[in-house]
Amino acid sequence: MFVLSWNEALSGITGSISLSSWIFLLLPQLLENYQAGSADGISLTFLFIWFVGDVTNLAGAIWAKLVPTVTALAVYFCIADAVLIGQCLYYNSKKKKVEDVAKGGDTEEAGEQTALLAAQGSPKLANGRKHSFNDITEDNLGLPGSRRRSSATSSSKLHRTRTTSSSGGDQLQAILETPSSPFTSTTRTYAKNTLSVFLILAVGTAGWAIAWQTGAWQPTPLGEDNGEHEATPLGAEILGYISAVCYLGARIPQIVKNQRERSCDGLSLLFFMLSLLGNLTYGAGILFHSLEREYIITNLPWLIGSLGTMAEDALIFVQFRMFGEKKSEEGSAVI
Repeated sequence: MFVLSWNEALSGITGSISLSSWIFLLLPQLLENYQAGSADGISLTFLFIWFVGDVTNLAGAIWAKLVPTVTALAVYFCIADAVLIGQCLYYNSKKKKVEDVAKGGDTEEAGEQTALLAAQGSPKLANGRKHSFNDITEDNLGLPGSRRRSSATSSSKLHRTRTTSSSGGDQLQAILETPSSPFTSTTRTYAKNTLSVFLILAVGTAGWAIAWQTGAWQPTPLGEDNGEHEATPLGAEILGYISAVCYLGARIPQIVKNQRERSCDGLSLLFFMLSLLGNLTYGAGILFHSLEREYIITNLPWLIGSLGTMAEDALIFVQFRMFGEKKSEEGSAVI
């Protein structure tokens, strides 16, 4: 009977945690985009390069005849990438349509507002003078709905005393609430993300324990993985290196975008936390198994791709910290 060593146990546990991280990796960003109704925060270049990396990783895994788990995970990644890219393209297209309408002028909306204001007794609009909607003034400059606010402000001038009194109370309440709101939101966000990471650790560890007890997972003793499976096809190895280069280069457009806009708004911090956890445990699972030279060389492309991106993820965490603090001063949530 094979005796499970600490190295093999740690290799199995970290490998299982890595698998759990990859499975749930893209869900936080998908949810972030859905809740915001926008994909402005994430770089499409980042996603496209990452998608190329996943495709080459899948092709390399199939060519090298890697274990079914690795191949299945690569297939899942390609599908998840396509879903995230599709979501981003949808929101970007939707945003572009709104911008085009704003530039060209939404005559239908203007007609509706014209009829509404005319019904309320506006003398100019009742005479059919619609050109005032095309004039850029303080009353019509801004987001949809700002004109209604401007009209409301004008009509409220007759009741200045009452308005000043109520607005003063609102301002006082806002002053009292603003300092605590960003801190509370930030604390809750970090607590939720930390809890999510611990849950991933627990799920991965429990998954490995169940697989070990049921016999679904069996350790590979040293020496048995250096026989027939040692020789990796040259084409598969090249694809592995291409995948590693894509993974390393994919985050650069995102880092540049964050730095240029001095904002990480729209990005999910948990997405990058799970990426860091997945890469760390994936590399650790390989190194815990063996430190032999031939084994390291065989897995070098995947080690470069996983461990190399950790430095870039750390840089994105720094950007979250820097720009998040700036946003919190403005009364916004950090992420």
